[in-house]
Amino acid sequence: MAENVRALLVQEYPAYEVVFVFDSADDSALELVNEIRAQYPEVKSKTVVALAATDSGQKVHNLRVGVAVADSDSEVLVFVDSDARPGKFWLHQLVAPLANEKLGASTGYRWFISERGGFSSQMRGIWNASIASALGANRRKNFCWGGSTAIRRSTFETLNVMDRWRGSVSDDFTLTKVLKEAKLPIHFTPNCLVASVGDCNFRELLEFTTRQIKITRVYAPHLWLPLLLGSAIFTIAFFGGLILMGIYPHSPAAYIFTLIIFILGAAKSLVRFIAVSDVLKPPEYDLPAHIFLWPFASLLYLYNTIVAAFSRRIKWRGITYELKSANEAVIISREP
Repeated sequence: MAENVRALLVQEYPAYEVVFVFDSADDSALELVNEIRAQYPEVKSKTVVALAATDSGQKVHNLRVGVAVADSDSEVLVFVDSDARPGKFWLHQLVAPLANEKLGASTGYRWFISERGGFSSQMRGIWNASIASALGANRRKNFCWGGSTAIRRSTFETLNVMDRWRGSVSDDFTLTKVLKEAKLPIHFTPNCLVASVGDCNFRELLEFTTRQIKITRVYAPHLWLPLLLGSAIFTIAFFGGLILMGIYPHSPAAYIFTLIIFILGAAKSLVRFIAVSDVLKPPEYDLPAHIFLWPFASLLYLYNTIVAAFSRRIKWRGITYELKSANEAVIISREP
């Protein structure tokens, strides 16, 4: 956490302000942030307590409060997650594309880096990496990732994003929808891939991945069905091939078919890992996992999409929500 906070205060950018938003004044991270802020008095920064959300997701509520207290002279609003660790040129590179006034927003994306390795942590990274591949040169197909997005304040206000966020639990899906309705393209900045460093256990892996797909089903239902069908077809083909290899050990067709699928997927994972290594420095021990465990990520996607078909309830940072619609999230409970 300390490294993530410090990274925001050492940006190579001439004039910017950092607004740190907290749910509660009792948040133990508040003291840590204030200690680090004191080490960088030359950077304008402030902390604000948003209090508990009532009519939207807590993150969206925090963002709305943060925007409200941001310096009125700011020409660009930039959103970043607390688990992101950007490089020192991140802000400059993320904001630069907005010199083109025809753009709606500029976005980066995350790359999970495990600290100690482990199956669950690496699976989270592999699962997430396939989404990163969806971003690219086609600006009209890109989407905003809330953990690293920049938008001109004039665009933000003209599109009335503050009100559109009300009732939402997903800041980035909602912002993406608003921009697409306005026919404003989203620029993906590869150099703004940010590291998200940490580990998770298997329960946290399932909670995170299933939450993402449940949110996708509510906010972008047109993506959910292809994901369900695609992961189902792959799972049947690949793992069915492995079963056939066991049943018919002397049949070359089953071996060749399964091996071709595996090699193609492994090659894609390798190319992706090498490309990301030009921007970040993921640990080398993550590479074998990306090459050999990727089929299990597809199996996990199948699990996620099936669960999302039967439930719209998610748990996020200790808060349980019922996603009634893209415009209504009901808070069911909060952990202390």
